[in-house]
Amino acid sequence: MISPTLHALACGMIVVVSLPGAVTCGDHGDSNTMLVSTAWMAAHQKDPGVVLISVGSRADYEKGHIAGARFLDLSDISAKGVPLTLELPPMSELEETFRARGVSNDSHIILYSIAATPQSTTRVYLTLDAMGLGRNASLMDGGMPQWLSENRPVTTAIPPVKRGNVTACAREDVITDAGFISANLHHPGIDIVDARLTGFYTGEQIPPGQRAGHIPGAVSMPFNSLIDNLGKLKPAGELSGMFNAAGIKSGDWVVSYCHVGQQATVIYFVARYLGYDTRLYDGSWQDWSAHKELPAETSPKP
Repeated sequence: MISPTLHALACGMIVVVSLPGAVTCGDHGDSNTMLVSTAWMAAHQKDPGVVLISVGSRADYEKGHIAGARFLDLSDISAKGVPLTLELPPMSELEETFRARGVSNDSHIILYSIAATPQSTTRVYLTLDAMGLGRNASLMDGGMPQWLSENRPVTTAIPPVKRGNVTACAREDVITDAGFISANLHHPGIDIVDARLTGFYTGEQIPPGQRAGHIPGAVSMPFNSLIDNLGKLKPAGELSGMFNAAGIKSGDWVVSYCHVGQQATVIYFVARYLGYDTRLYDGSWQDWSAHKELPAETSPKP
Protein backbone atom coordinates (compact mmCIF):
# COMPACT_ATOMS: atom_id res chain seq x y z
CA MET A 1 0.00 0.00 0.00
CA ILE A 2 1.33 3.42 -0.85
CA SER A 3 1.44 5.88 2.03
CA PRO A 4 0.73 9.54 1.43
CA THR A 5 3.72 11.84 1.87
CA LEU A 6 3.63 15.06 3.84
CA HIS A 7 3.56 18.33 1.96
CA ALA A 8 3.42 21.84 3.33
CA LEU A 9 0.46 23.84 2.06
CA ALA A 10 1.68 26.34 -0.52
CA CYS A 11 0.32 29.84 -0.50
CA GLY A 12 0.98 33.19 -2.11
CA MET A 13 -0.03 35.35 -5.00
CA ILE A 14 -1.21 33.82 -8.26
CA VAL A 15 1.52 35.34 -10.37
CA VAL A 16 4.97 34.47 -11.62
CA VAL A 17 7.37 37.39 -11.81
CA SER A 18 10.37 35.78 -13.47
CA LEU A 19 11.33 32.87 -15.66
CA PRO A 20 12.02 29.63 -13.76
CA GLY A 21 15.68 28.97 -13.20
CA ALA A 22 17.53 25.79 -14.04
CA VAL A 23 15.42 22.80 -13.08
CA THR A 24 15.94 19.10 -12.75
CA CYS A 25 14.18 17.18 -15.48
CA GLY A 26 11.06 15.80 -13.87
CA ASP A 27 10.35 18.49 -11.28
CA HIS A 28 6.72 19.38 -10.58
CA GLY A 29 5.61 22.97 -10.62
CA ASP A 30 4.46 24.84 -7.53
CA SER A 31 2.79 28.10 -6.54
CA ASN A 32 5.87 30.04 -7.68
CA THR A 33 5.85 28.71 -11.24
CA MET A 34 2.41 27.46 -12.26
CA LEU A 35 0.54 30.70 -12.97
CA VAL A 36 1.37 33.96 -14.69
CA SER A 37 -0.78 37.04 -15.09
CA THR A 38 -1.69 38.71 -18.36
CA ALA A 39 0.50 41.65 -17.30
CA TRP A 40 3.47 39.31 -16.85
CA MET A 41 2.78 37.77 -20.24
CA ALA A 42 2.66 41.15 -21.94
CA ALA A 43 5.98 42.12 -20.37
CA HIS A 44 7.74 38.84 -21.23
CA GLN A 45 6.11 38.05 -24.56
CA LYS A 46 9.37 38.30 -26.51
CA ASP A 47 11.72 36.84 -23.92
CA PRO A 48 14.15 34.20 -25.25
CA GLY A 49 13.03 30.76 -24.17
CA VAL A 50 9.34 31.63 -23.82
CA VAL A 51 7.10 29.32 -25.87
CA LEU A 52 3.49 30.53 -25.92
CA ILE A 53 0.83 27.92 -26.74
CA SER A 54 -2.82 28.67 -27.46
CA VAL A 55 -5.20 25.83 -26.51
CA GLY A 56 -8.69 25.50 -28.00
CA SER A 57 -10.29 25.41 -31.43
CA ARG A 58 -8.32 26.21 -34.55
CA ALA A 59 -11.12 28.41 -35.89
CA ASP A 60 -10.97 30.62 -32.80
CA TYR A 61 -7.18 30.69 -32.93
CA GLU A 62 -7.25 31.86 -36.54
CA LYS A 63 -9.69 34.65 -35.67
CA GLY A 64 -7.06 36.16 -33.40
CA HIS A 65 -4.41 35.10 -30.90
CA ILE A 66 -1.59 36.56 -28.86
CA ALA A 67 1.37 37.34 -31.10
CA GLY A 68 3.82 34.44 -31.23
CA ALA A 69 1.34 31.85 -29.93
CA ARG A 70 1.45 28.38 -31.46
CA PHE A 71 -1.80 26.41 -31.71
CA LEU A 72 -2.53 23.14 -29.90
CA ASP A 73 -5.71 21.05 -29.97
CA LEU A 74 -6.41 18.34 -27.38
CA SER A 75 -6.48 15.76 -30.17
CA ASP A 76 -2.77 16.54 -30.66
CA ILE A 77 -2.00 15.11 -27.21
CA SER A 78 -4.51 12.24 -27.13
CA ALA A 79 -3.87 8.57 -27.90
CA LYS A 80 -5.22 7.32 -31.20
CA GLY A 81 -7.07 4.04 -31.68
CA VAL A 82 -8.04 3.51 -28.04
CA PRO A 83 -11.58 3.27 -26.62
CA LEU A 84 -11.06 6.05 -24.08
CA THR A 85 -11.37 9.66 -25.13
CA LEU A 86 -8.35 11.55 -23.76
CA GLU A 87 -5.75 8.94 -22.81
CA LEU A 88 -2.15 10.10 -22.91
CA PRO A 89 -0.27 8.79 -25.97
CA PRO A 90 3.28 7.38 -25.81
CA MET A 91 6.00 9.78 -24.71
CA SER A 92 7.66 9.60 -28.13
CA GLU A 93 4.52 11.01 -29.75
CA LEU A 94 4.26 13.78 -27.18
CA GLU A 95 7.90 14.70 -27.73
CA GLU A 96 7.24 15.10 -31.45
CA THR A 97 4.10 17.17 -30.81
CA PHE A 98 5.91 19.66 -28.59
CA ARG A 99 9.12 19.73 -30.65
CA ALA A 100 6.98 20.83 -33.59
CA ARG A 101 5.82 23.76 -31.45
CA GLY A 102 9.34 24.82 -30.56
CA VAL A 103 9.60 23.30 -27.09
CA SER A 104 12.96 22.29 -25.66
CA ASN A 105 13.86 21.17 -22.15
CA ASP A 106 14.91 24.68 -21.16
CA SER A 107 11.80 26.39 -22.56
CA HIS A 108 9.37 28.30 -20.36
CA ILE A 109 6.04 27.09 -21.76
CA ILE A 110 3.11 29.45 -21.27
CA LEU A 111 -0.32 27.95 -21.92
CA TYR A 112 -3.44 30.00 -22.38
CA SER A 113 -7.02 28.98 -22.98
CA ILE A 114 -9.00 30.41 -25.88
CA ALA A 115 -12.23 29.56 -24.01
CA ALA A 116 -13.55 31.09 -20.79
CA THR A 117 -12.75 28.03 -18.66
CA PRO A 118 -9.33 26.40 -18.30
CA GLN A 119 -9.98 22.64 -18.40
CA SER A 120 -8.41 22.18 -21.83
CA THR A 121 -5.34 24.15 -20.77
CA THR A 122 -4.96 22.27 -17.48
CA ARG A 123 -5.14 19.05 -19.50
CA VAL A 124 -2.13 20.25 -21.51
CA TYR A 125 -0.38 21.23 -18.26
CA LEU A 126 -0.94 17.74 -16.86
CA THR A 127 0.50 16.27 -20.07
CA LEU A 128 3.64 18.37 -19.71
CA ASP A 129 3.86 17.38 -16.04
CA ALA A 130 3.68 13.70 -17.02
CA MET A 131 6.55 14.39 -19.43
CA GLY A 132 8.64 15.81 -16.59
CA LEU A 133 8.13 19.40 -17.70
CA GLY A 134 5.71 20.59 -15.04
CA ARG A 135 8.14 23.11 -13.58
CA ASN A 136 8.82 24.51 -17.05
CA ALA A 137 5.12 25.26 -17.67
CA SER A 138 2.74 28.00 -16.54
CA LEU A 139 -0.88 28.91 -17.23
CA MET A 140 -1.80 32.47 -18.10
CA ASP A 141 -4.55 33.08 -15.58
CA GLY A 142 -7.85 34.02 -17.19
CA GLY A 143 -6.75 33.02 -20.67
CA MET A 144 -7.80 34.84 -23.82
CA PRO A 145 -10.99 36.33 -22.29
CA GLN A 146 -8.90 38.10 -19.63
CA TRP A 147 -6.38 39.29 -22.25
CA LEU A 148 -9.15 40.71 -24.41
CA SER A 149 -10.92 42.34 -21.47
CA GLU A 150 -7.76 44.39 -20.93
CA ASN A 151 -7.76 45.50 -24.58
CA ARG A 152 -4.43 43.83 -25.24
CA PRO A 153 -3.48 43.26 -28.89
CA VAL A 154 -4.08 40.12 -30.92
CA THR A 155 -3.01 39.05 -34.39
CA THR A 156 -4.04 36.60 -37.11
CA ALA A 157 -0.43 36.09 -38.24
CA ILE A 158 0.80 32.50 -37.87
CA PRO A 159 4.28 32.68 -36.36
CA PRO A 160 7.26 30.82 -37.81
CA VAL A 161 8.40 28.12 -35.40
CA LYS A 162 11.92 26.89 -34.90
CA ARG A 163 11.74 23.20 -34.08
CA GLY A 164 12.55 22.31 -30.47
CA ASN A 165 14.47 19.36 -29.08
CA VAL A 166 12.54 18.40 -25.96
CA THR A 167 13.19 15.00 -24.39
CA ALA A 168 10.65 13.67 -21.90
CA CYS A 169 11.56 12.46 -18.41
CA ALA A 170 8.38 10.50 -17.84
CA ARG A 171 6.95 10.70 -14.32
CA GLU A 172 4.98 7.88 -12.76
CA ASP A 173 3.28 10.04 -10.12
CA VAL A 174 0.85 11.92 -12.37
CA ILE A 175 -1.55 9.32 -13.83
CA THR A 176 -3.29 6.48 -12.03
CA ASP A 177 -5.84 3.84 -13.01
CA ALA A 178 -8.91 1.93 -11.87
CA GLY A 179 -6.78 -0.65 -10.07
CA PHE A 180 -5.31 1.96 -7.75
CA ILE A 181 -8.71 3.56 -7.15
CA SER A 182 -10.35 0.23 -6.42
CA ALA A 183 -7.60 -0.75 -3.97
CA ASN A 184 -7.88 2.55 -2.10
CA LEU A 185 -11.61 3.18 -1.75
CA HIS A 186 -12.20 4.84 1.65
CA HIS A 187 -8.45 4.73 2.38
CA PRO A 188 -7.51 7.36 4.99
CA GLY A 189 -5.31 10.03 3.47
CA ILE A 190 -6.29 9.26 -0.13
CA ASP A 191 -9.06 11.61 -1.19
CA ILE A 192 -10.95 10.77 -4.39
CA VAL A 193 -12.46 13.91 -5.92
CA ASP A 194 -15.25 13.93 -8.51
CA ALA A 195 -14.83 17.04 -10.69
CA ARG A 196 -18.06 16.64 -12.69
CA LEU A 197 -21.08 18.86 -12.25
CA THR A 198 -23.12 17.92 -9.19
CA GLY A 199 -25.98 16.27 -11.09
CA PHE A 200 -23.66 13.60 -12.47
CA TYR A 201 -22.18 12.98 -9.01
CA THR A 202 -25.58 12.45 -7.39
CA GLY A 203 -26.90 10.33 -10.25
CA GLU A 204 -29.64 12.77 -11.23
CA GLN A 205 -27.90 13.11 -14.60
CA ILE A 206 -26.54 10.03 -16.36
CA PRO A 207 -23.89 10.19 -19.09
CA PRO A 208 -25.08 8.49 -22.28
CA GLY A 209 -24.37 4.76 -22.23
CA GLN A 210 -22.85 4.89 -18.76
CA ARG A 211 -23.91 4.18 -15.21
CA ALA A 212 -25.37 6.67 -12.76
CA GLY A 213 -23.56 7.98 -9.73
CA HIS A 214 -19.96 8.21 -8.63
CA ILE A 215 -17.04 6.22 -7.26
CA PRO A 216 -17.88 5.19 -3.68
CA GLY A 217 -16.35 7.53 -1.12
CA ALA A 218 -15.56 10.27 -3.63
CA VAL A 219 -16.29 13.87 -2.67
CA SER A 220 -17.93 16.28 -5.09
CA MET A 221 -15.92 19.32 -6.18
CA PRO A 222 -17.22 20.58 -9.55
CA PHE A 223 -14.32 21.89 -11.59
CA ASN A 224 -16.06 25.18 -12.31
CA SER A 225 -16.42 25.93 -8.59
CA LEU A 226 -12.69 26.68 -8.53
CA ILE A 227 -13.05 29.43 -11.15
CA ASP A 228 -14.42 32.94 -10.65
CA ASN A 229 -16.93 34.64 -12.91
CA LEU A 230 -14.11 36.12 -15.01
CA GLY A 231 -12.67 32.69 -15.81
CA LYS A 232 -9.69 33.04 -13.45
CA LEU A 233 -8.78 30.65 -10.68
CA LYS A 234 -10.05 31.79 -7.29
CA PRO A 235 -7.49 33.14 -4.79
CA ALA A 236 -5.23 30.58 -3.17
CA GLY A 237 -6.73 31.09 0.30
CA GLU A 238 -10.24 30.49 -0.99
CA LEU A 239 -9.15 27.39 -2.91
CA SER A 240 -7.43 26.04 0.17
CA GLY A 241 -10.59 26.60 2.19
CA MET A 242 -12.63 24.69 -0.39
CA PHE A 243 -10.27 21.72 -0.16
CA ASN A 244 -10.43 21.80 3.65
CA ALA A 245 -14.23 21.99 3.56
CA ALA A 246 -14.25 18.87 1.38
CA GLY A 247 -12.30 16.99 4.05
CA ILE A 248 -8.95 17.15 2.22
CA LYS A 249 -6.22 17.60 4.81
CA SER A 250 -2.62 18.70 4.50
CA GLY A 251 -0.53 15.65 3.61
CA ASP A 252 -3.39 13.81 1.88
CA TRP A 253 -3.17 12.50 -1.65
CA VAL A 254 -5.74 14.01 -4.03
CA VAL A 255 -6.93 11.69 -6.81
CA SER A 256 -9.30 13.39 -9.25
CA TYR A 257 -11.58 12.09 -11.98
CA CYS A 258 -14.39 13.41 -14.18
CA HIS A 259 -16.04 12.16 -17.37
CA VAL A 260 -12.98 11.56 -19.57
CA GLY A 261 -10.02 13.12 -17.76
CA GLN A 262 -10.37 16.77 -18.78
CA GLN A 263 -12.41 18.64 -16.15
CA ALA A 264 -10.54 16.76 -13.41
CA THR A 265 -7.26 18.30 -14.53
CA VAL A 266 -8.49 21.58 -13.00
CA ILE A 267 -8.55 19.75 -9.65
CA TYR A 268 -5.13 18.27 -10.43
CA PHE A 269 -3.71 21.68 -11.25
CA VAL A 270 -5.11 23.40 -8.16
CA ALA A 271 -4.09 20.54 -5.87
CA ARG A 272 -0.53 20.68 -7.20
CA TYR A 273 -0.58 24.48 -6.86
CA LEU A 274 -1.67 24.20 -3.22
CA GLY A 275 1.10 21.70 -2.47
CA TYR A 276 -0.80 18.41 -2.43
CA ASP A 277 0.54 15.19 -3.88
CA THR A 278 -1.98 14.46 -6.58
CA ARG A 279 -2.92 12.05 -9.37
CA LEU A 280 -5.41 12.01 -12.24
CA TYR A 281 -7.48 8.92 -12.96
CA ASP A 282 -7.09 9.29 -16.71
CA GLY A 283 -9.85 6.89 -17.74
CA SER A 284 -12.22 8.59 -15.29
CA TRP A 285 -15.94 7.70 -15.23
CA GLN A 286 -15.84 6.56 -18.86
CA ASP A 287 -13.50 3.76 -17.80
CA TRP A 288 -14.90 3.05 -14.33
CA SER A 289 -18.49 2.83 -15.55
CA ALA A 290 -17.52 0.35 -18.27
CA HIS A 291 -16.23 -2.11 -15.64
CA LYS A 292 -19.49 -3.46 -14.26
CA GLU A 293 -17.65 -5.28 -11.48
CA LEU A 294 -16.56 -1.93 -10.00
CA PRO A 295 -18.98 -0.35 -7.53
CA ALA A 296 -20.89 2.86 -8.03
CA GLU A 297 -23.14 4.80 -5.68
CA THR A 298 -25.68 7.57 -5.97
CA SER A 299 -26.35 10.10 -3.27
CA PRO A 300 -28.50 13.11 -2.39
CA LYS A 301 -27.27 16.47 -3.57
CA PRO A 302 -24.37 17.43 -1.28
